[in-house]
Amino acid sequence: MSPLAPPGTPIMLSLENMRAFLEEAAKRRRVVTYRDIASVLEVWPPNTIHQVTDTLERLMKEDAAEHRPFIAALAVSGTLGDLPRRGFFDCAGRLGRFDGDPEGQDARMYHAKELDAAFAYWGSAGER
Repeated sequence: MSPLAPPGTPIMLSLENMRAFLEEAAKRRRVVTYRDIASVLEVWPPNTIHQVTDTLERLMKEDAAEHRPFIAALAVSGTLGDLPRRGFFDCAGRLGRFDGDPEGQDARMYHAKELDAAFAYWGSAGER
């Protein structure tokens, strides 16, 4: 993404850049907020967070197709206590990998499991 693009310029957030950023976070066993992703990957307004979450859902589709843990589990809301927003759970449900309450204990348990799997899989990406 070009840091020279003026604000408001619609630029498609690169799946490759997003995945590389999240793989680095996985190697450090760290979650990152949507806001952090937007800042580091220089996502321009309007709809900055929507651009991030849309790209995360595209990554989830790729991961589901390849039977991999969701690397998107590393992306969380800064206001929800280190949980992803509801869209993560809705997308996982559409992809056949989550069927619980997206706002309750089911979501917390599913995210913890998926996050552990993502750390294990993506944190050792160079060793696969």
